[in-house]
Amino acid sequence: MFLTYAMIWLIVLGISITLFKKAGGSLSILRPNLLSLVFYYSLFVSSFIGSLLIVTKTDQFYMMHKVPNDEYRLIGFILVCLVMIFLPLTVFLLQKLVGFNAAKEFNHYFDKPVVLPFTKEKTEFYVLFAGLSTICLLAVAYTMLKLNAIPLLELIKGSSNAGQLRIEASRGFQGNVLIRNIFAIALTPILSIIAFIFAHKTRELKWIVLAVLLIGASFVITTYDLSKSPVFFYMLSMILTAIYIGFVRLSYKRILLIGIVGFALLFGMYAALGANPSSFLSYNSGPIGRMFLSQIAPFYMHLQLFGNGFPFLEGSSFPGIINQMFDQVHARSGRVAMGYFYPEKVEAGTAGVLNTLFIGEAYANYSYPGVIMSILYMGMFLAVIYMIFLRLPKNPVFLGMFIYFTINIPRSVVGGFFDFIFNPLWIMISVFVFSVYFVIKVRIGVMDFLKNGKGAGQ
Repeated sequence: MFLTYAMIWLIVLGISITLFKKAGGSLSILRPNLLSLVFYYSLFVSSFIGSLLIVTKTDQFYMMHKVPNDEYRLIGFILVCLVMIFLPLTVFLLQKLVGFNAAKEFNHYFDKPVVLPFTKEKTEFYVLFAGLSTICLLAVAYTMLKLNAIPLLELIKGSSNAGQLRIEASRGFQGNVLIRNIFAIALTPILSIIAFIFAHKTRELKWIVLAVLLIGASFVITTYDLSKSPVFFYMLSMILTAIYIGFVRLSYKRILLIGIVGFALLFGMYAALGANPSSFLSYNSGPIGRMFLSQIAPFYMHLQLFGNGFPFLEGSSFPGIINQMFDQVHARSGRVAMGYFYPEKVEAGTAGVLNTLFIGEAYANYSYPGVIMSILYMGMFLAVIYMIFLRLPKNPVFLGMFIYFTINIPRSVVGGFFDFIFNPLWIMISVFVFSVYFVIKVRIGVMDFLKNGKGAGQ
């Protein structure tokens, strides 16, 4: 049976590679884009490799001990294969429908230079941007001050209670959560990317200073609670920014070097948190097991739980603001699954959530019809976002937001589904960032209208 599943896996992989290449315009690791990162990170590494190990029962992964029904190993494998094929197929068909040539559009966008959005109003823009940046820097400081203990500092001091400190920093935060989540955690890294682009383009001291401050604050806010992924993805976003502005040209040697440094930092963080060094090279534990199995195994746990030991959520995973409108209790499937399978960790305050590939949350709410619907919806969502940003001007503001979504959408693909239907955080940060740009654009338009109108009247 192993050879049969392996053959199916290889055939599906070949079809998926072809479709993703057509939909994204490129799958070259030297020219990364939104869809190639979804393929490589969200699907191939985080989901597809693990699905083969699980269906062939070669995973030996601790989470899969919670799934006694082997039928779900096969069902999960089939559903992941459907994602691998029909997600990129939906993107490609929608692009064809609107006449979008992904290869031509992406290569043109990738190669064209960054242009500054304003000339006469550059000082006005800097003042507005610096004002928003100051709010974010203060929000980072506020977040640190409102913690009972900063996990990173406690670890440096020699604390052995890192897991609980992480949960307390996240769930036991004593301050205003909106200030922390929006201005400190979400906006600060985005503004640092935009400031970095302006600093590279203008070489002006004011932009360089602002970029250094924002980058420093971003490293603080992505590392303070000892979470491993935020700082990794922030560093990846900075590398991606450097590539898109032509500051860095990728080569296979440089990718190898980046990979070695990245893995060294990752292993260092695991070692600092007390992980067993012998697990570092194991395919089903440590960093490698986390990449291949930790993201996809909870999907099988979702299949085992919902509709059997726990009723389907029927829309309860929508963001809380939506549930309040319909007087419905908010319940994310990953949190429900964690409480069901690991109640002792929840009670001890060391548990987070069992996030997984987006079809897991879709299944938890609407069973198999939800899975099919979510695949088609995600394909359309990715197609629209990708086409919009490739058609926007390549200036620091739009490019910064494009980099943000290029990194965070693949992360969210293995985090849930309903955030793609309505995501208040994405909406709010888009409003804040774009408002700095459009406030000046609107003022310029109004002034031109009044000037031309006055001239016409005379």
